[in-house]
Amino acid sequence: MAEFRSSRFLIHVVRVVVALLVAAFASPTFAQPRAVDPVSISAASSRLAVRAGDQFAIAVVISHQDGWHVHTNDPKPPASWGDFPAIPTQITVMLPPGLTQGPIQWPKAKAVKIDLAGTGKPEPYDVFEGDAVAYVPIVASPQFVGGPVNVGIKVDYQACDDKVCQFPKSQAVDVAINAAEAAAGTAEPDAKLFADFDLGVFAKMGAEAGGGNSNAAKAAKPVKFDLFGSSFSVDASGPLGVGLLLMLAAVGGFLLNLTPCVLPVIPLKVMSLSQIAGNPARCLYLGVVMSLGVVSFWLGLGVAISAIAGFNAINQLFQTSWFGLGVGVFIAVMAAGMLGLFTIALPQKVYLAEVDRGSTAGSFGFGILTAVLSTPCTAPFMGSAAAWATAQPRTTTLATFSAIGVGMALPYLVLAAFPKLVAWVPRTGPWSELVKQVMGLLMLAVAAFFVGTGLDPWLRQPVDPPIRTHWWFVALFVGLAMLWLVTRVWQLRAGMLAKLLWSVVALAFATGNFALARSLTDAGPIAWVGYTPARFAEATASGKVVVLDFTAEWCLNCKALEKGVLHRPEVANVLAEKNVVPMRVDLTGSNPDGQAKLKELNWVGIPLLAISGPGSPEPITFDTYTPTSVLDAIERARGK
Repeated sequence: MAEFRSSRFLIHVVRVVVALLVAAFASPTFAQPRAVDPVSISAASSRLAVRAGDQFAIAVVISHQDGWHVHTNDPKPPASWGDFPAIPTQITVMLPPGLTQGPIQWPKAKAVKIDLAGTGKPEPYDVFEGDAVAYVPIVASPQFVGGPVNVGIKVDYQACDDKVCQFPKSQAVDVAINAAEAAAGTAEPDAKLFADFDLGVFAKMGAEAGGGNSNAAKAAKPVKFDLFGSSFSVDASGPLGVGLLLMLAAVGGFLLNLTPCVLPVIPLKVMSLSQIAGNPARCLYLGVVMSLGVVSFWLGLGVAISAIAGFNAINQLFQTSWFGLGVGVFIAVMAAGMLGLFTIALPQKVYLAEVDRGSTAGSFGFGILTAVLSTPCTAPFMGSAAAWATAQPRTTTLATFSAIGVGMALPYLVLAAFPKLVAWVPRTGPWSELVKQVMGLLMLAVAAFFVGTGLDPWLRQPVDPPIRTHWWFVALFVGLAMLWLVTRVWQLRAGMLAKLLWSVVALAFATGNFALARSLTDAGPIAWVGYTPARFAEATASGKVVVLDFTAEWCLNCKALEKGVLHRPEVANVLAEKNVVPMRVDLTGSNPDGQAKLKELNWVGIPLLAISGPGSPEPITFDTYTPTSVLDAIERARGK
């Protein structure tokens, strides 16, 4: 039997040699087809540009001429072929530092009937033929420096037709990974080419790496919602789960209107609508235009997150200091309009900032501004849904961010559809002017906040303590607004009860605001350590519990959690213990190390509290938390 198999192998080798000799000495007419390689290799990346923390795939296309094929990566010749030497197809990937390869997803094999062993009886045999596409999953580590780099692909194969096989060959191609700025304006990758790629491989890579930093791994898990200690999760693997997440995103968008970021400007729109409450059609039109402005902003954010390399978080806008400064200046211009300072000669376009003029452009711009102001205050439902959406296909990302916009725009659309709801607001006269003046001063307070947070990154390093002087300017403008309110109320004709009531309200509001400024400018009871990778590694190596607080000066939710939870005596005392290191990751401005740590934790926005230690190498993370949940997590991290 062994001799029989050896003779078959010898016959196969002789056939290959004879075929090559015939091809070499045949006439040019017959030799030309053999001179062209029947197999060609090409490759493409699923992303135009890759940044730290990204996952992507490289499609390796093995194209065959008609009648030709290659062996699979795990060839299984029929038993009757004996020791037929099938050469497996192999793909070798040469990666630059910072990129990690996952298991190759091979193309689906096709069964063909051939007689390569020369038995005289064709039998079914699995091969790759046509345009066979293999996928190489790759994950970029937090230390990956980005493009431009090249990924080398080498394919080893043996091409065969129905009668003969060529000698084994190799082909090499390079895939260029661009820098973020180089990707702008280039053609999108062919979506059809990656239609059969299984995203679940990234989840497996994340599990094998102890969680890793793959967004796809996170996306494959149920989406967790944590609301001050009460948590639940939604399985987004089916249409019902996706629909529920879109609904929660809309609820989160609605709740943004109740955050301190947006509340100061809502009366401005109410007052604007009241000016035209007597014209329901016009009122509805402007309400729809403003709602479109809100939705357009959130849809634009979805486009940016899904298409722009390096941009993957909602409140990442405010990590660019000029953006906060620009918002502050724009609000200050609006405040000037509310205070009547536009009586001096200014360019006509400036008058669009007067929200009570009832213009189409003004209403649309006000909708965009309202949405912009909401980004530092991420609502609980909206934040989790938006973070999930950043790891989804583009259509799902855009649908989620559109749902956030619709939820946020809904109250304004309702007010516009039912103008009687705002008819009680004074339209003309001294009371109307008083409302405008008070709101103008309050808008100056908002402008002071954004200008201050925009200047802060220019005046210090992320590891240094924050500069919070701007909170005193916020308190100053609020105090001036309340003082003017009381002064004018006593000057205008009003009942004694109304005068006393407004005086008490103004005094309480001003006093509370000054107390808030004092609290926010106080360093507090926690001796925070500025985050650096070296400090974190040193604390971890020492066996200490590390409490990472990801925060920013523009993040009002972060401030509320810090003051309301972390500064509580029972929590602050534990954070002061020798085996606990409270470490602040300040993302007010550019902080590459902090951003890399955030991505390592599979997170895209703040607030975030991450607690790790000897008892919990995998960090325990919260975006909202209570004193009890923080203390319990610290005990778990200690190993108790």
